Amino acid sequence: MSNDTSKPFSNKQSIDNLKTSGFERRMSIAKTSLNIGRRWAGNSVSGMFLNKEARTARNQAFMEAQANYLATELGKLKGSVVKIGQMLAIYGEHILPPEITRALQTLNDDTATLSWPTIELTLRDLLGDRLNELDIDPIPIGTASLAQVHRATVIATGEQIVLKIQYPGVADAINSDLALFKRLLKVSNIVPQTRSLDAWFEEIRDLLHHEVDYEAEAVTTERFYDRLSNDPRYVVPKINREYSKKRLLCMSYEPGVSVVSEVLQQLSHERRSAIGQAAIEIMMQEIFVWGEMQTDPNFGNYLVRVSENEEEVDKLVLLDFGAIRQFDENLLTIAHGLLKAGYHHDHHAMVLAMTGYDFFDSMSNKVRSDVASLFLLATEPFSNPATNPDIPSDRLDERGRYIWANSKLHSRLSTAATRAMQSFEFNLPPKEFMFISRKFIGAYTLLTVLNSYTDSNKLVRPYL
Repeated sequence: MSNDTSKPFSNKQSIDNLKTSGFERRMSIAKTSLNIGRRWAGNSVSGMFLNKEARTARNQAFMEAQANYLATELGKLKGSVVKIGQMLAIYGEHILPPEITRALQTLNDDTATLSWPTIELTLRDLLGDRLNELDIDPIPIGTASLAQVHRATVIATGEQIVLKIQYPGVADAINSDLALFKRLLKVSNIVPQTRSLDAWFEEIRDLLHHEVDYEAEAVTTERFYDRLSNDPRYVVPKINREYSKKRLLCMSYEPGVSVVSEVLQQLSHERRSAIGQAAIEIMMQEIFVWGEMQTDPNFGNYLVRVSENEEEVDKLVLLDFGAIRQFDENLLTIAHGLLKAGYHHDHHAMVLAMTGYDFFDSMSNKVRSDVASLFLLATEPFSNPATNPDIPSDRLDERGRYIWANSKLHSRLSTAATRAMQSFEFNLPPKEFMFISRKFIGAYTLLTVLNSYTDSNKLVRPYL
């Protein structure tokens, strides 16, 4: 949840309440389902007399239009329905038509804020008279589909804090929203009903229930705070237990600018590279040291505190530890093998490392070889330039550091992955791999935006 302190937030439209009752949300989604179903039937009838090519083109255009309509209607509801759509957009590319994922990607948190009187009433219910101990800015500094953030001061001590306030009723609406969302997809006939889709809805259910549990998020935030307290490159908010509840999270106020801020583009190249190196190194620690990762690739989960003194390090502010995933030893062992093979750019070692999951073990030798090549491309930034002749010279600086802005790695990976999936009957990868890959793709995009140069030896050697 972004709270870029360099930008005003007062121009947001404000609403007085959310449609959190089951009846209201059922009516909204039922109306959307009916409209899509009616249009789908009309499209089928009117396309009966077209030839195959014309019908295919017409159906694709129709699917695009219906997907955009679906995303627009979901965006009006806020709450967990929006979050479900966002999660499916991030993780569902292998089980949803591309038109649907593109449309769902338009769902964002930059929506209307809940009005201050409603938020104040929610806080009064949660804190009682203790609310009088706080001086709260009624204008939020951040919003999301499930909550919004307000800056405040503890009157007695002057401590600067932020309050992450969960929208009333959204936690109770998760199960019904999931059922409604799934029914919408079924009735509208937009998405085939498969076991993979069922499995992903169960996964999303677990993630959402975890994400609305702020007591669990407080514990996770404290764990990361302790881990990183002695590393000057990172800032993790400190939890204030005095004002934290299951639906309210109180933390220290940590100022910073967005990672896409023009302020960062004005920094020297070496400073931007240091920020990028810190961003990728924290992910390496999450996987290979702690065995748990913040899996949301949203840029809004980071801020940068720019130092006024060039001799002091710029700090990466880490926000929002709700979307945490733990990984088992089997996966971590496989990940170590893949990383080592990628570092040495060793195709045979990559093939050998791909074992231990049905996804890998059921592959033919040809498919395994093709996927190993895809993994070698994905690990290009982590490979040793001395042993990877496939890295073009314009992607390395004179010190052998990887030049992200020149890499076009995201688009190259997308093209290669599409070819790989077309070459065999694709099985859905393990969810854990999809979480990790999506987080890395987010990091790849971040480093490209920053135009960072990163040192693969510093990144990988500690984990070999």
